Amino acid sequence: MNIQTPLQLLGGISPETFMQRYWHKKPLVIRQAIPGFAPLLERIELLELAAQEDVESRLVVQDALGKGTGWKFKHGPFARKALPPFKQAGWTLLVQGVDMLDERVHSLINQFRFVPDARLDDLMISYATDQGGVGPHFDSYDVFLLQAHGRRRWRIGRQKDLSLKLDMPLKILANFEPEEEFVLEPGDMLYLPPKYAHDGIAEGECMTYSIGFRSPSQSELAQEVLQRLADQALDELPSTLYADPKQRAVEAHAALPVDMLEFAQSAVQAALKDSKAVARALGEYLTEPKANVWFEGAQQDIVGGVRLDRRTRMLYDADHVFINGESFNAGGRDAQLIKRLADDRSLEAKDVRRLSDGALALVQDWCDAGWLHVDQ
Repeated sequence: MNIQTPLQLLGGISPETFMQRYWHKKPLVIRQAIPGFAPLLERIELLELAAQEDVESRLVVQDALGKGTGWKFKHGPFARKALPPFKQAGWTLLVQGVDMLDERVHSLINQFRFVPDARLDDLMISYATDQGGVGPHFDSYDVFLLQAHGRRRWRIGRQKDLSLKLDMPLKILANFEPEEEFVLEPGDMLYLPPKYAHDGIAEGECMTYSIGFRSPSQSELAQEVLQRLADQALDELPSTLYADPKQRAVEAHAALPVDMLEFAQSAVQAALKDSKAVARALGEYLTEPKANVWFEGAQQDIVGGVRLDRRTRMLYDADHVFINGESFNAGGRDAQLIKRLADDRSLEAKDVRRLSDGALALVQDWCDAGWLHVDQ
């Protein structure tokens, strides 16, 4: 992708300009981002996904339309008979991670890879009957809202008061103050930065595709990285025992010895001082598959090119490649080729043949695990 080339997807501006002017800063309404766009999944296909145990789905029903009361919220899976009638107004079905379930949707989300893969989360499909919505709210992450079918009226605003209504099953803003209002038709798209308040109401039956981007908190990253560093420390740090040959007799029996505190601090600092170890921990965390993702292993001899499974997460840095929660040291020509695999999500047969025996064996292991597939 040439990041200087204007894209219709972004309203005729380039990815570089979009990231500079709008990303994480201000909303953008894009008329006909994808001209002639139609739902990639029929309604019946979406309902079939919502009925599966390993698919995350949610149902939102507003009993008292126009009053902002009577909200009901349930987690799936949902058999068809568990959903309200299509003629009943005011309900919404949300199906998460559809890009990992359908190749067509995966191809769509790949159009947004001008944002780093480390930030890309998933694509959610929202199906709503007339007047359906989830109430005025804000998200803690960036999102593109692509209208796939029907019409949805959006009200948005920079919301300073983020207090929520009490005793609600949903996080609904108590004092929503919209500043702009517009209707999206199929192919139109709205970008919203984090914490920009919005309320979308279906005008007739509609489907909206939400492309969301993960924004981990400092506490989340600290917890995940430190846990992985602790696991690495068991294997990599010396098992030196604490010793205190100069310890004096004490009268304050329960006081924590200063030397022991310093010994513990030095152990933690030793685990943190290796920047490569921190990078490994971060890369492993960011590529860890979600809990409901699983792969079917298959014996596939590599006789052509290879491509990543749509559920595979793959990243890299200067010294490593990361794939589905695992990290590998990378250097030389092999590293260049494997990083190309991560960027393009595929590697042509001629490039596969350039891999060393060790790298080819590793790629074969990934194929056997179902993380990659062979293109004949």
